[in-house]
Amino acid sequence: MSLVYSEEQQLLADTAAEFLMAKSPVTAQRKLRDGDVAGGVTEGFDAALWREMVDMGWSAIPFPEALGGLAFGCKGLGAVFEQIGRNLSASPLLSSVVLGGSVIELTGSEAQQAEWMAALIGGDKRIALAVDETPRHDPAAVALRATRVGDVYVLTGTKAFVADGVGADAFIVAARTGGQPGEQGGISLFIVAADAVGVQVSPMKTLDSRNHATLVLNEVRVGAAALLGAEGEGFAALDAALDRGRVCLAAELLGATQSLFDTTVEYLKTRVQFDVPIGSFQALQHRAAWCYAHLQLARSAVMAGLAAMDDPALDAAARARMASLAKWKAGDVAHRISREAVQMHGGMGVTDELDVGLHLKRIRVAQASLGDGDFHVQRYGDLSMIEA
Repeated sequence: MSLVYSEEQQLLADTAAEFLMAKSPVTAQRKLRDGDVAGGVTEGFDAALWREMVDMGWSAIPFPEALGGLAFGCKGLGAVFEQIGRNLSASPLLSSVVLGGSVIELTGSEAQQAEWMAALIGGDKRIALAVDETPRHDPAAVALRATRVGDVYVLTGTKAFVADGVGADAFIVAARTGGQPGEQGGISLFIVAADAVGVQVSPMKTLDSRNHATLVLNEVRVGAAALLGAEGEGFAALDAALDRGRVCLAAELLGATQSLFDTTVEYLKTRVQFDVPIGSFQALQHRAAWCYAHLQLARSAVMAGLAAMDDPALDAAARARMASLAKWKAGDVAHRISREAVQMHGGMGVTDELDVGLHLKRIRVAQASLGDGDFHVQRYGDLSMIEA
């Protein structure tokens, strides 16, 4: 298992870095937050920028060539997401392509793949994954019911924190056709059109000013053709798709944390107090050294998680364990280094004058998304017990 990017993957990272610094620097996120970009207030991203990302082939990176993809895998995606994190670039790449597209790739019939994969890769449509129903991520806790009535399913319930839900063309909804909340069995996946009768989408305000929504399904009726995979057996594919999203989000966290660290080190070199740079103070040097060491540990965990997603020799449990390790370590280090960045900036980091605060806000939301530290520590332990 390689913990470094290949030559092709590094070229992809360099291209992404150059493109995003030119087209989507941190200042662009400020404009989105303040509503200075058309559609930015509701959609949370610049539609023109997203079209350029699609044209560069980013939406095709993870999928096999048979589905119109480039077959660069999750490690190729990781190279891009790290640069996305550095620049705080907002796009539906994670929600629509990595999460939504992976579910359709893993569970969709030929007809469903034909309908959706080309549209997602081409950026013509967006799909959002609706899983969680409470503030705490737990895909097995699905309670939203899908009751079969003749040839249709009737879905009733509410989903929260649906990433990029506002403006999505459709939702992949995790619903319970059997079992009880907390059980992995009995979970089914459905494609629900955003304009279906009974669908209500409401924007949510989040700390990072991104597109999140509450999805309410009020007796929404869908045909059997909307079912992805076998009834009641959707959890395994759902969890596999979520793991792809988790490692990509971990890569984004890594990029954001690296940017914060670099900014803070530069501040230590230039901020003068008592006629000397504050970086000459040994106490601050020790704290910076700690940050550097743990940032390298996080990089190793993230690279291992990305590589695990692309390794066919690993079973599902091993890949899941590496995904949880990557998400936990990236989130933990991001939390610690973002806190140090604010403190070393003398508290100015939380003001809107500096970019530190914008990174901090995005990091806090990304930490909680797709499972916080407590969730992944518990999951890693449970998976390790199963293998033992």
